[in-house]
Amino acid sequence: MLYREFETQAELDAQYNVSQAVDDASAYAEFYTEKSREVRAELDHHRDVSFGPTVAERLDVFPADRENAPILLFIHGGYWHSRTSDEFDFVARGPVSAGVTTVVLNYALCPAVSIDEIVRQARAAVVWLADHADEFDSDGDRIHVAGHSAGGHLAAMLLTTDWAGEYDRSPDIIESACTISGLFDLAPFPYTWLQPKLQLTWDEVRRNSSIRHIPSKAPPLLVSYGADEPAELRRQSEDFLTAWQQAGLDGTGLEQPATNHYTAIEGFLDADSRLCSAILERISGEANFNTE
Repeated sequence: MLYREFETQAELDAQYNVSQAVDDASAYAEFYTEKSREVRAELDHHRDVSFGPTVAERLDVFPADRENAPILLFIHGGYWHSRTSDEFDFVARGPVSAGVTTVVLNYALCPAVSIDEIVRQARAAVVWLADHADEFDSDGDRIHVAGHSAGGHLAAMLLTTDWAGEYDRSPDIIESACTISGLFDLAPFPYTWLQPKLQLTWDEVRRNSSIRHIPSKAPPLLVSYGADEPAELRRQSEDFLTAWQQAGLDGTGLEQPATNHYTAIEGFLDADSRLCSAILERISGEANFNTE
């Protein structure tokens, strides 16, 4: 066996090559891009805000129309080797309408950098937001994170961080988290079509498989995925949620009916969607903020 019950690369690719699990993956990419253009035209924003020394380390910030707004940091997917924040700015529409400053993270991509480095950049972005939130009339003590696919992996890795020991920050720097169609065990990927792009070592697999590093203390976690995703994608989320709950941590599952890997994040377009409402409940304790 290569991984679990899978004996061949073809079997693993059939589960993890999500673009092959839908009729036209390019149509979803076009949808993301077009909706992101619309949202940038609709909302005040600061584009390509630098948070680190490299060109890729940048943020798109969509401030809420209220003082001291909480912050939602969104981390995009693309299997760590593709996509940019430009294609995912659409996620700001729902949260901003509910009074939440929304920040879309851009990061360097494999194979130019390792997954270790991408995780470091995501952590650095959290620290930068904590220090600079007041520049956007937002509250650096109220940071929440969400991520999709590879971004779900990165959001989970943020929860494994030793914030006090490595960054001299409060262990509670993140107040809640949501993973959507996340990847929590990297062990299958060295056996897949992704390996030439990711160039994973087994040490990197072990360091960056969040299911191996469940913390003893963590903020509330929402684990969501589409009901129509490949079985392995659903299992990864279910296994991670089970491990989280077995550690005595606050975790809730949200399966989205009639939703695939790509449509699982469309709920960010509407504050009243099941996904966005669930995230906002963890941010505010109620479905929507009063933005007046």
